[in-house]
Amino acid sequence: MRSVYTCLTEAHDHRLILLAAGICVVGVYGSFSVAAHAARSSGRSAWIWGMASVVASGCTAWATHMVALLAFRPGMAAGFEPTLTALSLLVAIGGIGISIGLVIGQRDRLRRFAAGLALGASVAALHYLGEASYLVTGSVTWDPVLVAVSLSVSLLLFGSALLVVGERRRPWRRAAAPLLLVAIAILHVGGMAAMTLVFDPERPLPPEAVAPEAIGPIVAGVSLALLTLAIVGLRLTLSARAQARRDQERLRELANLAVEGLAVCDGETIKTANRSLERLSGLTAEALNGRRLSDLLPGLSVTALPEREEREAELVGADGQRVPVRVLRSEVPLGSGLQTVLAIRDQRERLRTESRMRMLAYSDALTGLPNRAHFHDLLARHAEACGAQDQAFAVLALDLDRFKLVNDTLGHGLGDALLRKTAKRLTAALGARDVVARLGGDEFAVLQVAPAGPEAVQALAARIIELVGRPFLIEGQLVNVGASVGAALAPADGLTPGDLLRNADLALYKAKADGKGAFRRFDRALEARVQARRSLEADLRRALVRQEFELHYQPLVDARSGRITAAEALVRWRHPERGLVSPADFIPLAEETGLIGPLGQWVLRTACTQAARWPGRIRVAVNLSPVQFRDLRLAETVKAALAASGLAADRLELEITEGVLLADEERTLATLTRLRAAGVGISMDDFGTGYSSLSYLRRFPFDKIKVDQSFVRQLPGDAESAAIVRAIITLGTCLGMTITVEGVETAEQFAFTAASGCDQVQGYHVSRPLPVAEFLSFVDAHEAA
Repeated sequence: MRSVYTCLTEAHDHRLILLAAGICVVGVYGSFSVAAHAARSSGRSAWIWGMASVVASGCTAWATHMVALLAFRPGMAAGFEPTLTALSLLVAIGGIGISIGLVIGQRDRLRRFAAGLALGASVAALHYLGEASYLVTGSVTWDPVLVAVSLSVSLLLFGSALLVVGERRRPWRRAAAPLLLVAIAILHVGGMAAMTLVFDPERPLPPEAVAPEAIGPIVAGVSLALLTLAIVGLRLTLSARAQARRDQERLRELANLAVEGLAVCDGETIKTANRSLERLSGLTAEALNGRRLSDLLPGLSVTALPEREEREAELVGADGQRVPVRVLRSEVPLGSGLQTVLAIRDQRERLRTESRMRMLAYSDALTGLPNRAHFHDLLARHAEACGAQDQAFAVLALDLDRFKLVNDTLGHGLGDALLRKTAKRLTAALGARDVVARLGGDEFAVLQVAPAGPEAVQALAARIIELVGRPFLIEGQLVNVGASVGAALAPADGLTPGDLLRNADLALYKAKADGKGAFRRFDRALEARVQARRSLEADLRRALVRQEFELHYQPLVDARSGRITAAEALVRWRHPERGLVSPADFIPLAEETGLIGPLGQWVLRTACTQAARWPGRIRVAVNLSPVQFRDLRLAETVKAALAASGLAADRLELEITEGVLLADEERTLATLTRLRAAGVGISMDDFGTGYSSLSYLRRFPFDKIKVDQSFVRQLPGDAESAAIVRAIITLGTCLGMTITVEGVETAEQFAFTAASGCDQVQGYHVSRPLPVAEFLSFVDAHEAA
């Protein structure tokens, strides 16, 4: 240590030493500034500025070393060997360039440290080549220990300098330049102190040696260039900082327009945040700046967060409230490098929306009860539990009796209110674990969890029927409805949700068929009837395609003359396996399935075609279903059948029941009016069995009234039946309508009705319904008689 101190204090010109230190500081600053500008640039500009930084770094090291050598006072003549002097400069530039090339863009710390060692080695080579170029009139010896120590310490500092220059934290990066300065100083001072000069007058300077006075201007020129470079670097740095501030401000202005909270971070520290994040966190900009992300987003590591991949997190606000958020990390070029930007999106509204969507998707909007989809999911879960844990449950299907009448007469608003009140009563009837759902319309379903047995299911059904059967007070009106309930028990009556609901519906259908306001449990006989019905429906559809239907005709005779004046067309189905199927079996099925439309059209066309070949005085009567009257084109269909067959319109009678008028009175009357205008006769069938027949007779003048056979069976012995038949005949006669009595099966009944003044008689006393060929033979035989 004594030799080092002596070297510094006694063997050097202190002014030149200070100059060397100044050159070193200015050069290092200028080199770093230019390097930073090269990092900010791109393309050819980046390459040029990078090369300038490398040359400046080499010149800095060389000029510092040369000025320090010029400051050395050996006490004898000295000079510089020109080749080694020039070579030392080239070695410095090349070595520094290689070192910087190794470290550019590298995040690996070991590689950066290795590059620092390479940089130190190149500067050491510069130093010792420079000392080798320093010639004196004497001999030179070295202290190997001091050389080794100075080299080791300086290399370690060079490696550390390049290690910290690539760190993310700015304080670490700022330590790189001081470390380089200290490394250069230790390397130079240690090397100079390790050198001992001994004067020898017999060893003169070689003739090619350059005097210190000659090398001074060169060093001065290099130093001046470094000073100029430092000024340029300062200007570039100031410009870059100003641009960074403008970028920061522009980024903040843009960020403030964003709905999401945005935070620009330096590692785990927030540098700046937008107003959305201020509002979201409840913290001011000053409180957010410099705050650690772990305080704001606990449990979230920015470094472990994949770029451009959203993650769920919780933001802790100023009031301690936790806000669900989604966080997206992105690296954004800003200023001299990349900045970490976190986008923080408030998820409270999305979660509320999703909750509302789930509620809408799984709840009935009118009553708030679970809907069909939700109920089906509940059934699926209980079915799984039933299979795994042998836990029974029951499904009850129910609907409201007379609800359609209430809805149609009192309005849909009152009907909706009735459904809401019904939902409340159903909920009150259930156990704590039971669930009621609205499947649609006035259909409800109940999941009864773990009933004690069939008796518990029946007790719940009875409670439901009793509660729903109580009068409802709605908008000042008393409304009375009832409930029919069907039930299926798992696993005895099925296990899958589809089977249980279907079987409960079958039981409900049976309850309604047995008089409504009742409870029925599913049994296998119901399923057998359904299977039979499905089979019959499939056969019925095939029958329409295969033309398995035929028409039979039942004659109508004049009550006075006995002549045949008309015939009623009655459809029959000759099934290839079942034989002749009764209309009572397939006509209701055709009406329920919608097949009555094509079947009715076939009957109409066939009857018109066959009747066109009869004697002109005989009319044909065709029954029309209420379902057919829903077709707005019925009048056109009838006209088309008449036109295709050539049958005169006045030879066709269309028979309807009061059920047709009940469906849609105004539209039905309009259709009847169009048919009447076309010349077709209109007959009311089964007169006397409805409650509003007289009002219909007043509103629409029918051509014919057919007295229902239920009044004829007791004739002539039953006085009440006789009085009703006489009253109907008198009423029709006064209204100018033809009166037909159907169901006449005995000679006494025929004689009574004829004596009472009816116009036509129909029944087995005259003839049963006959196939068309037999009917024509019957007509011929009757005429011949």
